[in-house]
Amino acid sequence: MTSKLIRIGVREFREDLAQYLDSATPVAVTRHGQTVGYYIPAHGELDQQELLALRRAVEEMEALLQERGISIDEVLREFRSRRQG
Repeated sequence: MTSKLIRIGVREFREDLAQYLDSATPVAVTRHGQTVGYYIPAHGELDQQELLALRRAVEEMEALLQERGISIDEVLREFRSRRQG
């Protein structure tokens, strides 16, 4: 797994889903330039380098949320709301 996060649009993610499922690269999925979700591949057991990359990704996500004044509770509420339709 690599720590390099790529950003792609929802349409591209949907069209090339099989490619991203086979990839080891984390993906930020965007809609109209705004990140709407993340895909973090998990292939078998993680080695130390992969765990470190995941920790970095979590730190980056937490920093982005803090920078934008968004709490984890807000993210979870929004997620649940969107899942319910």
